[in-house]
Amino acid sequence: MRRALLVAVALAAALALPATAFAHAALLKTFPQASAELDRQPGAVRLTYDEAVEPRFAIVSVTDADGRSQTTGAPRRAAGDPYTLEVPLRRLARGWYLVFWRIISADGHPVRGAFTFDVGPNPGPAPEFAIPPLSETAATPGLVAARWVAFLATMVALGLFALRALVARPLVERVEGTRLRALSAAFLVALALALLAVPAYLLAATAQFALRSVLDLGALVPLVRASVFGRGFLDLELDLALFAGAALAALWLDRPERGRRSLAALLALWGALAAGGAALLAPSAAGHAAQTAPRPLALALDWLHLVAGSLWLGGLAGLLVLWAALPASLRPAGLAVCVPRFSRVALLSVLALVGSGTGAAILHLPTVASLWRTSYGQALLVKVGLLAAALALAAVNLLHTRTALQANAPDARAARLLRSLVGGETLLVAGALAAAAVLTSLPPPAKALAGLGRPAASVGPGPVERVVERGGYRLELGVRPNRVGVANEIAIRLLRDGEPVRGARVTATFTMLDMDMPALAYTLPERGSGRYERSAPALVMVGRWALRFDVEPARRAPFSVLVVDRANG
Repeated sequence: MRRALLVAVALAAALALPATAFAHAALLKTFPQASAELDRQPGAVRLTYDEAVEPRFAIVSVTDADGRSQTTGAPRRAAGDPYTLEVPLRRLARGWYLVFWRIISADGHPVRGAFTFDVGPNPGPAPEFAIPPLSETAATPGLVAARWVAFLATMVALGLFALRALVARPLVERVEGTRLRALSAAFLVALALALLAVPAYLLAATAQFALRSVLDLGALVPLVRASVFGRGFLDLELDLALFAGAALAALWLDRPERGRRSLAALLALWGALAAGGAALLAPSAAGHAAQTAPRPLALALDWLHLVAGSLWLGGLAGLLVLWAALPASLRPAGLAVCVPRFSRVALLSVLALVGSGTGAAILHLPTVASLWRTSYGQALLVKVGLLAAALALAAVNLLHTRTALQANAPDARAARLLRSLVGGETLLVAGALAAAAVLTSLPPPAKALAGLGRPAASVGPGPVERVVERGGYRLELGVRPNRVGVANEIAIRLLRDGEPVRGARVTATFTMLDMDMPALAYTLPERGSGRYERSAPALVMVGRWALRFDVEPARRAPFSVLVVDRANG
């Protein structure tokens, strides 16, 4: 108990520290700037991100107050700058314009935003633009299901091969009349499903990102390698094909009844294991791990997590196949050979799974509270809960069923109990993998959460009107209309002992909490007796924002008030 408590405290302390994660492409700067007042019209709109962006997956629209398009071409990379997109403009009349953008991050997540600018002189008040729906995610039910099937088939195939080639092989030599054909057949079925499911998922994801039909293969196939995400899953398919060739050769050359493998069989076996390991590295290089610092550690943890999960899940599926394939008279003796050997592999896999998962959580979660405050953390909690239930069944197998099967006279009741426990364990681990499919389709929490502190209030969606008391001051906060892509009126009325506070310096800082991007800070000039306000397009993306009001009263101690806002398009 003391050791468990120390581990829990260490994990909590590590999670409480800031982590560096860059899961989404962040917009760093724009030309024109948001809410800029231009004397002359720009020839193009330019958007600069913190990673290279593929123009073929990008949408950049520029529209006037009546919704008419003002662009003369598709988005393209700026000359010599892969981080900047530009779209040419027609000649703009005096007035306000809306820029709407949508890109795909390197890890396959869609990101959108909007801002306005005006062309003068005297463009008039900013209109209410019709902004396209801004909520989009890679975690749609269809894509999550396709991702789950692809990873389930891949991991089960790799685990079944490991069980057949490394764990169950001595069965034929030790128990007369047994064969491993059922394991080989199950492996071939899982491998075939994986080879079909991976490209199907890639095409479905590419179709959604490119806003095309999944049946439009002529347009989709050239796009699958246009993103880091697509190249990663194509590499996975290639590695699976190499693994399939080496694994089939290894099974063809293997003669379990002879005890020792031939040199050719050993070479094929090690080639298959190497290709299988490379296959599990490919999705890591196209996902969250590749966008997280330190990158080598994140990739190693993610790869180890997938390897351990494959050995555990595929091994469990293999035990069920063995149970069903072995004759009833040989079942207890056959399981007595395989179960203890698999238990040792499973124990090491579980330890690696827990250790690598804990390390990845420390890298991806900026605070402990991210576990229950964010969708990413909530999906992680579901995954952990399912794995914990599976571990409980695994403990019964390890401590009771394995011992009963290793007795001098293996008990048939122990074999039946094993089937029930392993069946439940397999379903729980497969469920945890479904939670992981959701988890990897969501962006990790932004590191801004680490410095958030305790907010005084949560507001939005819709116009904000909130009163906050802080250190003898009364702050009447307002944000209208609290919408993305338009100029918002940011106001604060400052009172002390019922009297307006004059001559203070007030700064409002807007920090996006759903992804990493630069904070936006605005000084609020005093417009009346104790009233400080400004109009600014501070909200450039749908989601949660931290609004920090820094107040410096004349000849008094400064203070800050933090509000968490939810803004819609």
